[in-house]
Amino acid sequence: MVATAALLQVPPDVADAAPGPGALPGLDVGAANRRAPVAGLYDWSKAGYRGGAALPGSAEVNPDATCQVTAAELASQYNVKPGDGADDTNGIQAAIDGIKSACSPSGSYSRLSTITFPAGRFDVTHEIHVDADYLILRGAGKEATKFVYKPDANTLYDTLTPDGSDWDEDGMTSGAGKGGWLWPGRGLFRVQSRGVNSSYASDYASAPANRKDIFEGTVNVHWKAGVKLRGKPGDTAFAARTGDKVVHLASSGALTSLAAGNLVNIRAANSLKFYEQQQATPTTFPLLNMHMRQQIFTITALDTAARTITLDKPLEYDVPVNSTSDGSAPIDGATYDSKAAPLVDPVLGVGFENLGFTQDMPGLNPPEANNNYGNMAPAAEMHGIVFKWAANSWVRGIRADMTGSHPIVTEEAKNLQIVDNELNGSWNKGKGGNGYFRGSRVWDSLYAGNTSTLMRHFTFQWSASGNVVIGNSFDSDLNLHGGWERNNLFELNTVKVPYAHRSGNCRANCGEEGGGGPDDSNWFPIWWGAGKKAVKWSGASGPRNVFFNNAMTKQLADNGPYNDFYADRHRVYAFGWDGTAYKHLDVGGTPIADWAKNEQRDYSGGHGVDASKTDAAASLFLKSVDGTPPPSSTGQTSTTTTPTSTTPTTATSSNPGACLTAAFVRKSVWDSGYGGGFTVTNTCSAAVGSWTVEFDLPAGTSVTSSWSSVLTKTGQHYRFGNATHNGSVKPGGTATFGFNAAGQGLPVACTIAGTKCGGTE
Repeated sequence: MVATAALLQVPPDVADAAPGPGALPGLDVGAANRRAPVAGLYDWSKAGYRGGAALPGSAEVNPDATCQVTAAELASQYNVKPGDGADDTNGIQAAIDGIKSACSPSGSYSRLSTITFPAGRFDVTHEIHVDADYLILRGAGKEATKFVYKPDANTLYDTLTPDGSDWDEDGMTSGAGKGGWLWPGRGLFRVQSRGVNSSYASDYASAPANRKDIFEGTVNVHWKAGVKLRGKPGDTAFAARTGDKVVHLASSGALTSLAAGNLVNIRAANSLKFYEQQQATPTTFPLLNMHMRQQIFTITALDTAARTITLDKPLEYDVPVNSTSDGSAPIDGATYDSKAAPLVDPVLGVGFENLGFTQDMPGLNPPEANNNYGNMAPAAEMHGIVFKWAANSWVRGIRADMTGSHPIVTEEAKNLQIVDNELNGSWNKGKGGNGYFRGSRVWDSLYAGNTSTLMRHFTFQWSASGNVVIGNSFDSDLNLHGGWERNNLFELNTVKVPYAHRSGNCRANCGEEGGGGPDDSNWFPIWWGAGKKAVKWSGASGPRNVFFNNAMTKQLADNGPYNDFYADRHRVYAFGWDGTAYKHLDVGGTPIADWAKNEQRDYSGGHGVDASKTDAAASLFLKSVDGTPPPSSTGQTSTTTTPTSTTPTTATSSNPGACLTAAFVRKSVWDSGYGGGFTVTNTCSAAVGSWTVEFDLPAGTSVTSSWSSVLTKTGQHYRFGNATHNGSVKPGGTATFGFNAAGQGLPVACTIAGTKCGGTE
């Protein structure tokens, strides 16, 4: 098999592949460890918080004690106390609102306020608005501080689609407001402005409690704050072209908020020619008069006389003046304007650290949601953390268990840093597009060292661009969902997709975001949005989404082996690209209508995947990688980069059993089971190269899923060997793995490398 063909072929004779290295937490993603842009590829060097700045530490905390809400002050001033069974929502909101009023106006990235939550359980019944700039919400640990979300009657969606399968944003109206303005939906924490445009003030005042949030944030939306555009000199059909930094504004329209240093979303109207470029036409699905091509930029200059703005980076797409100025016929009889839409009230500098959350759903059983790609409770499709009209914010060290839908989701956000988190399960993963680890309209952001289990997809969609996904562990696919997402990098990830992860594995309210039903295909480690399929909800995936040095395997039969999805780890695979321009994936020159059933074809050699480049380094993003990268193919020669640095070798112990201890802790409990984890500690002065933990479970209890380990079972005896990434344990170091169990029985007769475990519960 030639190297360029290996990406999308699964050899039938490959033995059961060793598991990938899992997540790589603690990667050094700082600016000093980032590579210079690689020739011929996108520049990802500014991805993440503040374009590569280190996440804040104690030096960036505001020294003013009034801007630091301690656990004691939460209890005494806001009556927020762990484990008292009281509703903590209003108290937490009051603490945030106090910071917003007293501290955010004078705050900055080097003067951050904090709200510190102690260990214990906090009960929340409706969405918490985290709209105070420069604020950290910090817990005592992702296993210690737990927010339990039980949405109340005014939070649950009271309007479902006619078939009852999904919440109905079209049916959730109030005055002039539409439920779609809430998109992507309600959550536990919402990092978004609550500012209401003055034209909606009366509608907002008269709206019932379960409709008021429709109008919140309308100060930012393009139909109120956006400025129309005009043609550039000599190219009057377009306000700007790909590579331009100057955008030409219409001769009329207020320039309010279009000041240097402010954020602006440049929105290019969809047109028929744009849909034709995506190979989406002809189609029976209605085309959308919207802005699929968009991105948030920082304004570097405003010329009020010439009525132009200058952006901080070049445009990645053409910007027609409107949906017909490029010579297209109108879509659905209407002409739609492109816009420069300022973010009037963005939320900046918000961080979530060291806490956990779950959504309580009495009467539902968490294991029933495992690999169930349907909606178990459509009225309760609540997210965990929502970022909308937000920038330079972060999530690190959190654990999400059984959210209503997406544990972390974006909608118009930039320079986020989502690192070293554990995201486990969702009640709803079906029709309408639920249960994703989802980046929609997100730009220049960094997703690193996360572990995601029992979700539907990791997804980029709707114009997401310039993001880096590195060192994560997924048991679901890397999903380019459609909507002209482009220039995203996926590298050093472990993607191990079981046979159970497929659209047809669904028990109720099944189907796609676009409303279609499940198909009979498998979900492979990559999903790509073909024009004729993805146009029903957005459009085709865009250009130059790059996959490099990932450990990707797929199980093609129940209890079958995991086979490599591609073997050449040093080849750069650029999807939707022919080396110089966008290229839709095709078979023999005919564009594919759907990725399903076409996942294993070879699209290199001019058919939509540019595989002409190799790179000898472990990473296109980082100079060096802490942790063990996926094994590399031999004999590859870099055509574009400098060599990677080497990792020092460490002597290993010849008697690992005498060096290792294993401690068990039960991390979460539900009616029918629990989640638990082990910490393996090396007590010797030499490194240990591997480990094995074995134990028995009482009759009636069984392991239903596990992570960061290789599991074998004989009756009620369970054996967990290390994964590739966590087998080597340095002196004094630790490794961890975990599992979910059905039943309440705890491990007994535990041994590690033949020695009795210590500290087992």
